[in-house]
Amino acid sequence: MQKIHLDCQHCDSKSISFMKDCSPEQAEKITAVKSCSHFKKGQNIFYEGNIPLGIHCISQGVVKLVRTNHDGKEQILRFAQAGDFLGYRALIADEPLVATAICVEDTIACFVPKKVFMEVLDENPQVSKQLLKALCHDLGVVEERIQSLAQKSVRERLAETLLFLQTTFKTDEQADEVIPITLPREDIANIVGTATETVIRLLSEFKSDKLIELEGKKIRILNKSSLEKISHASV
Repeated sequence: MQKIHLDCQHCDSKSISFMKDCSPEQAEKITAVKSCSHFKKGQNIFYEGNIPLGIHCISQGVVKLVRTNHDGKEQILRFAQAGDFLGYRALIADEPLVATAICVEDTIACFVPKKVFMEVLDENPQVSKQLLKALCHDLGVVEERIQSLAQKSVRERLAETLLFLQTTFKTDEQADEVIPITLPREDIANIVGTATETVIRLLSEFKSDKLIELEGKKIRILNKSSLEKISHASV
């Protein structure tokens, strides 16, 4: 982890986070107290069970939120990328963090202390509104995931996961259908909720059916409409 300086007014993620609703004075207040760090791929930003002392804003990179069960097995709850804030739910609820934040790729994250963050929420209704919107979105994602795990087969969930990864991480500049984020097969299996061997077998089947193309760890979607039909089979 390497400490760096990053001005909120010039942060690339400012336009897609609720920081855009801060007044210039509030942005200056946050800039004065925050600390920014460059994390390498695989490093942790915070740990499950710790008491949050503030929030973390992702300026660049991708982070996975992981929870560990009693057997030591990891479960990926969700992903965060540029513009997303982490730790705010536990901070506001005054509870321990329920997940560990692990960098999927090199990441720049800024830490804003609790005192200043709560002051901004009290002062600015628009920021509070955007925070509530983010909380509702996260709740909706969890509800969809629970429904998927309960009602869909592993094959359907894998198709759904591939489409989710492609849609979530695709940029405006990206012309082809390669899934932009490269995840180990174990992580994909974690998202799907099955064994790694099952994901490897199903990916091979998808390849044989010409639904996808495998280029090492990279996955290219060849037939999006067929994957959509598979993912919606139980709906």
